[in-house]
Amino acid sequence: MISINTNSSSSLASMNLQKSSDLLQKSLARLSSGSRISTPQDDAGGYAVSMKLSSAVKRTQNASANVANALSLLQVQAGSLKTAATVLDRMSELATLGSDVTKSSSDISNYCTEFNNLITQLNTLAADSFNGVSLFSGAVGTLKVYISQDGAQTMQVSQANLTGSYSVATAYSSVTAAGVSTLTAAVQALATIMATNGAEASRVQFALDSLNVNQVNLEAALSRIYDVDVAAETSKLARANILVQSGAAMLTQANASQSIALKLLQ
Repeated sequence: MISINTNSSSSLASMNLQKSSDLLQKSLARLSSGSRISTPQDDAGGYAVSMKLSSAVKRTQNASANVANALSLLQVQAGSLKTAATVLDRMSELATLGSDVTKSSSDISNYCTEFNNLITQLNTLAADSFNGVSLFSGAVGTLKVYISQDGAQTMQVSQANLTGSYSVATAYSSVTAAGVSTLTAAVQALATIMATNGAEASRVQFALDSLNVNQVNLEAALSRIYDVDVAAETSKLARANILVQSGAAMLTQANASQSIALKLLQ
């Protein structure tokens, strides 16, 4: 039917053109931002999940940094313990040398001087710290390390009692063979502390590896939800672009069809 008041063909063409234009704008927005969800209305559920995953990724990154710092603390602690072991070894040598019957009292006094200086060095090592945090304590202490991004899992890192491992040896005012057994016990106590340090460092390293793997998997999951598939979206863009151009042409034709009514009135 040819009418003057209503042009249903034009209205339909205009509606289809608007839909095609919306599709084109959506594809342009996705490709320009790199995100499949440019606005929450694109995928409300996916947007909510992506927010939680994004937050989990950031927490995991920071948890990894914290755990790496804890590993660094243990590594610095291990270095101090190795030095302490070397010092105790030398103290054991001095105690053995002090039992030599050919040594004069002056020789023994020299050994004793070195022995006492080594005790001072051990006390210096016992006061070591990492970024202001004591590596050792007067009594066995612990530091809590959070090894999961949600804070649900923790482990303890020991602040070993380094002073206690050699405290008996400091009672000797002179170095004699009798002190060897005491120093041997001190070496054994230090070896136990070093073993604890190694076990804790091993666990912290595994926790760090786990966090790194979780971060990669979380980022992959977030990408599948939030990132745009460029290949698929460019196909949609091409389709929407053709529809917009053809829709505009058809709208022009629909508007021109009203001119037929004028010819009939002439």
